[in-house]
Amino acid sequence: MINRKQDMTKAEIIAEISTKTGIEKVDVQETVEAFFKVVKTSMVSGENVYVRGFGSFVVKKRAKKTARNISKNTAIIIPEHFVPSFKPAKTFVEKVKSGNKTKTAKA
Repeated sequence: MINRKQDMTKAEIIAEISTKTGIEKVDVQETVEAFFKVVKTSMVSGENVYVRGFGSFVVKKRAKKTARNISKNTAIIIPEHFVPSFKPAKTFVEKVKSGNKTKTAKA
């Protein structure tokens, strides 16, 4: 049976990158933080970010809609707005699918 942790934190990602590359954790942390900052800044300004082989960070437009407040029994208009979204690359999806089948079959 494989003991596999289900989730990974940013600190664990930084530690693993540091171990695999030999780069100091502080430098890896600065790089990871800079990456996230660039992605956030780009998406806030309406730009999509594409990372080949991994996926796309895209800004999706949500249309104006009417919702119901059940407790007050009133209608609320939710204006059109934008939300961040991630769409994984096809190759990434296939690797996750095949990787999980192998690991769950052994468990």
